[in-house]
Amino acid sequence: MTKVKAKTEQDGSWAGRTRAFAVSLLALSFIFAGCSDRSVPNNNAPSSQQSVTGASTELPKPTKENPLVFEVRGVVTKIEAAEKKVVIKHEEIPNYMPAMTMPFDVKNTNELAGISTNDQVSFKMIVTDDDGWIENIKKIGVADVTSQAQPVRPKTRLVRDVQPLSVGDKMPNYPFTNSLGQKVELKDFAGQAYAFTFIFTRCPFPTFCPKMNVNFQQAYENLKNNANAPTNWHLISISFDPDFDTPERLKEYSKTYNPDPKKWSWVTGSMIEIDAITEQMGVYFAAENSTINHNLRTAVVDKNGVIRQIFIGNEWSAEELTREISAGAEGKEVGKY
Repeated sequence: MTKVKAKTEQDGSWAGRTRAFAVSLLALSFIFAGCSDRSVPNNNAPSSQQSVTGASTELPKPTKENPLVFEVRGVVTKIEAAEKKVVIKHEEIPNYMPAMTMPFDVKNTNELAGISTNDQVSFKMIVTDDDGWIENIKKIGVADVTSQAQPVRPKTRLVRDVQPLSVGDKMPNYPFTNSLGQKVELKDFAGQAYAFTFIFTRCPFPTFCPKMNVNFQQAYENLKNNANAPTNWHLISISFDPDFDTPERLKEYSKTYNPDPKKWSWVTGSMIEIDAITEQMGVYFAAENSTINHNLRTAVVDKNGVIRQIFIGNEWSAEELTREISAGAEGKEVGKY
C-alpha cells in the first residue's frame, strides 16, 4: 500500500533540505501567471544596455552586447560572499518574472559590504541570452521581520510518503504524460541510460530553467552526432507546473530545442507524482504570499536503473552530462568512464 501524508503549504529556505514544500496547485498557477511576458526597453538608456522599468511591450531578445537591465527591489535573505551570491526575496518584475526568492550572482562582492540579512535593497538585474547577475546593490531600509513572521494557517494536500534518493539507489518508477499526449513511465527506459531535470516553461532567468534546457540540448547534440557514442540513452525534461504546462504547451515550448521525441521527452504528470519525485531528488518549489522559489537538480540513471549521478544546482556542464550518460549506457561503475 502506498503511504500518503498531509503536506503543509509554507515557505522553505533556498538551500534547505527540510522541504516544508510550499505550494498548492492553485497557488502555483497564480504565482507563475505572467512569467513569460516581457517589458519595454527605455529608449533613453545611457548605454547599449536596455533598461526595463515595467511597461508592457515585448522586449527584444537580450544579447551580451545589448543586455536587458531591470531596476528591482527586494529583501536580502542570505549572503554567500564566498560563492559570489546573494539570496534576495525580490518584488515582481512586471511582464518578466513574478516575485521570487532566488540566489543572484554578484560579480563584484565589494558591493555586498555593509549589506546584511533582512536589509531592503535596490539593485540592477542584468540579463543576457545566457547569463544573469545583479549589480549596483544599495541598502534602502531594513525589513520588519516581526510583521513578516505573522503565523498563517497553512493549506494542506495529500502526498506520497517517500524517502530521499542518493547515488547508487535504484530509481523508482514514475508515470508521466509527454508532449505528444502519450503516457510514459520511467520503466519504459529499461536498458537505457537516461537523465532527467526539472523545469517550468514560464521560468525566464537564463541561469535557471533555460540553462537546464540548453545543457540538455548540447548533451543531446553531443550524443546524437557522435558516431562512437552509445545509442541506448534518453533525456527527460520534467515540468513541475502541470496546471500550466500541458502536453500542448510543452510541445510548443520544446520546439525551440528541436528534440526528437524518441530521444528527448518533455513530460509532466499528476501533482502527487510530481511531489514525490521532486521530494526524492531534493527539489522544492515553494510559495508564500505570491513569491516563489525553486532549486535545481539533474539526475543520471544507468541502463540498470541505478542512479549514477545527481547534479546539484547549475554548476555543471553539458560535457559532464554527456560523459555520465555515455558511461551509464555502457553500465560502467559510478565514477568510472
